[in-house]
Amino acid sequence: MKFLYDFFPILLFFVAYKMYDIYVATAVAMAAAAVQTFAFWFRHRRFEKMHLVTLALLLVFGGLTIFLRDPVFIKWKPTVINWLFAAVFMASNWFGDRPLVERMMSHAIQAPRPVWLRLSWMWILFFLSIGALNLYVAFTFSEETWVNFKLFGMLGITFAFVIGQAFYLSRYVEDHVAEAEAEEDA
Repeated sequence: MKFLYDFFPILLFFVAYKMYDIYVATAVAMAAAAVQTFAFWFRHRRFEKMHLVTLALLLVFGGLTIFLRDPVFIKWKPTVINWLFAAVFMASNWFGDRPLVERMMSHAIQAPRPVWLRLSWMWILFFLSIGALNLYVAFTFSEETWVNFKLFGMLGITFAFVIGQAFYLSRYVEDHVAEAEAEEDA
C-alpha cells in the first residue's frame, strides 16, 4: 500500500496526461505531491524525506515546465534530475564520513565500507545510464512513447535495479538479523 501512496503523484500524472496534455499532467503531479506530503504530515506529525524531495523537485522543475512550455526542456528534465542524483552520490563519496547510500541504509544493513562504496558507484552508474537512456527515448520516439517509457520503463528499470541491489545486500541483512538475534539470546 505504501508503494502506491509513494507513487501517487506519478500515477495521477499519467492519468492526467492521457486525458489532457503534459502541462495539465505536470500541474496535477505538483498538486498531488503537495497533498501527499501534507497528508503524511497530518497523519504522522512528521515529514517523510522522500516526499519533501519529490515535492521540491516537482515544484521547481514542474513550475519551469508550465512556465516555459518547451518540449525540449520537458524531455531533458528527467535526465538532468538523474544526473544531479549521480553528482550528489558521487560527491558523497568524498565529502563527509560515509557515502550517501550508507547514510540512507545503514540503519537496516551493516556492511563494510568497501561494500558501501561499491554500492554507491553502482547507483552513480545507474543514474548516469538511466539519464542517457531517457534522452535516447525522448529524442528518438514520439512524446506519448516517451511518457509511457518515463512512467513504466524508467520505473521498471529502477525496480529491477533495486531488486538487484537487494540480492547484493541480502547477505548483510541476514548477518545483521543474526547478530540482533544473538544479542537477544544473550
